[in-house]
This record gives sequence, C-alpha cells and structure tokens, in this order.
Amino acid sequence: MKRKFGFILFLFVTLAYTQEEYIPQTERKNPKKWLESLTYGQSQDIEFYKNIKSGTKLGEYITSNGNSIKIGDTLIIGSPTSSSSYNVGHAWGQSSGNKNIRTGSAIAIGKSSSYQTFATIQLGRPAGVGTVLGAINGYTPSMAGLSFMGEKVIVTQMRASHNGGRKKPLYVKILLGEINGKAFGLNKVLTVLNTELAIEIGELMLKNRTMTRNEAIAKLKEAKDLLDLGLMSSEDFEKMRDELKAFILEK
Repeated sequence: MKRKFGFILFLFVTLAYTQEEYIPQTERKNPKKWLESLTYGQSQDIEFYKNIKSGTKLGEYITSNGNSIKIGDTLIIGSPTSSSSYNVGHAWGQSSGNKNIRTGSAIAIGKSSSYQTFATIQLGRPAGVGTVLGAINGYTPSMAGLSFMGEKVIVTQMRASHNGGRKKPLYVKILLGEINGKAFGLNKVLTVLNTELAIEIGELMLKNRTMTRNEAIAKLKEAKDLLDLGLMSSEDFEKMRDELKAFILEK
C-alpha cells in the first residue's frame, strides 16, 4: 500500500512539474524534436516522417487544405459530433416477515440519458495528472461537452506524433488555452487529439481560413439555384463565379 501511494505521489509531482505556465516553444526548442513548419503532405510522406520522432513540437502546421496554424493563433471550437450516455436507475425489494419463509422480490427501474460530446477534443492534457491517475483507476479521458461550442481559443502548443511506429504517418495534436489567459477550470487546457479530423468533421474551425474547393463548388451551386429561382441577378452570379473560380480550379 505504501509503495503504491509513493508511486502515485511521485507521478503527481513529476507531472505537475511538467505542466508549467506556457512558454513560447521557440524559447525552449530542442533541435532534435522541433520543426519550424510541418505540412500535411510531409506528415503522409514516409521519406519525410520516418525521420521524425513522436512528440516533436511544431511552430506551424499547414493543413491538407493549405491553411496555416501557428502558435498563438486564435481558433474556434465547432460543434460536437459524438455523444456519451449514462444510466440512472432505482431498485428496491421486499421480503416476507416470517423468518421461516424465504420469499422476496426485487424491482429495478432505470433509464439511459445521453449528452453531446466532442469526438476529437479532450478535457486536459493527453498525459496530464488527471488523465494518468484516471487511467490507473480504470477511467477513460473525458471529452469536451456542448458548453465549449463556439468558444474562441488560443494555440499554445502543437506536437506531431506517429500513429504507431515510425513507419506510420504523423498526426498533429494541439493544446488550446483560453484567450484571456485563464484556464478551463481544473483542466487547464483542451487537447485536440487529431487536428485534421477535427477540422474535417467541423469540431475545430480556423478563424481566418482559406475556402476549400468543395466549399467553393457548393457555394456556386447554391448561387446557381438562386439564379434559376429568380432570387439572384445575373450580374451578382457572374461576380460570385469569378470570385470562386480560383478556388475551384486550384489543383
């Protein structure tokens, strides 16, 4: 028992020490685990990523759509795409008052409730004190809930890691802090577990992002429908088509 307590205490102190106040990564970078910039293409290119260590910090990440994310950038939490459930139940029983007759019955009534959560955004750090101690006790990490939707956040750290061994492509995790410098309650930060997936499913939005080709096509189709319905003039449609042409024809 003493050994287990001592181990947990040591783990708590060690991890607490690693969760210091944010210091810009450029001030404490390790050349062996630091990249000024990483593109999505590089993260999928085995000739590039086989030389990158998991946990490498990034100064900038260029997404698959060509958008740039840098330390200090402002992002917006989108809409949750997952859900969690829990059971609420009541049980009671009754038995015979005659000690020589062993009869009885029990009744249980329960219901399941669910609430919306994010599939890619976790409360706290991936290896924070709460996460590690929770794992020791068999608990899974808590995901951010609906209350975070629309929250403006700041990028405080980015890391690239392999999805397995070095022969596996890289994915990017982002630590997010509050704009005003305060913490998200006891969790201190939020963690985006997979940046590309979070953006793709709309759980994370870039404040000043570039329109994607598919978005431009969808917007032009919508404008064409409005033109056909007589709700948009030919001049406005032609102007919008010229503006969207560069996004659609871009390779």
